[in-house]
Amino acid sequence: MLELYYWTTPNGHKVTMFLEEAKLAYTLHPVNIGRGDQFEPAFLAIAPNNRIPALVDREPADGGEPLSLFESGAILEYLADKTGRFLPRETRPRFAVLQWLYWQMGGLGPMLGQNHHFRGYAPETIDYAIKRYTDEAKRLYRVLDNQLEGRRFVAGDDYSIADMACYPWTVSHERQGVDLADYPNVARWFAEISARPATERAYARAEEVNSETTMSEEAKRVLFGQTGPERPGA
Repeated sequence: MLELYYWTTPNGHKVTMFLEEAKLAYTLHPVNIGRGDQFEPAFLAIAPNNRIPALVDREPADGGEPLSLFESGAILEYLADKTGRFLPRETRPRFAVLQWLYWQMGGLGPMLGQNHHFRGYAPETIDYAIKRYTDEAKRLYRVLDNQLEGRRFVAGDDYSIADMACYPWTVSHERQGVDLADYPNVARWFAEISARPATERAYARAEEVNSETTMSEEAKRVLFGQTGPERPGA
């Protein structure tokens, strides 16, 4: 019923975390982004931004044709509405979750992604960029730590798609130059989510798909040298 086009990145992990939490049946289609699978026409037909993840629901709630989605935040919101889980329907608690989901999509993910790039993948060391994105990472962790003060999870006492969105980006905190000891609320939250059986299952799926711990120079060329997919028919 659900087909997930996926690779082992933080954005990919968000969706497997939801699917495992909800115990939904799904088929995993690996999209090896270091090999360039994201530029295949069949994938671009459902993910025109040539980024994972993408989801195809062959039995959507409206009973119509299969529904395809790209953008991890949209996929999480869709799955939450489809299942009635991890996103409240009442206005105030719903938007408490959604504002932090969008915070992750617009800030935490992009900024930590730049941190990863300049600290670990850039072909030359650029001190300004490293400092810029390390400082921004620490600022964002402080925002998250403040939000978690007195709260079990990001949007309150209930686990939600906001937590699923944020958690995978914090897994590489050491590589981001961040010490979780400086953010005790994040450290407590991180440990609790890490220990959830569904989180463990989601990351086990990643090991099935890709056990590589380093990125080849060819994969870097594919990932960081792209200017976008060719225009169809060009």
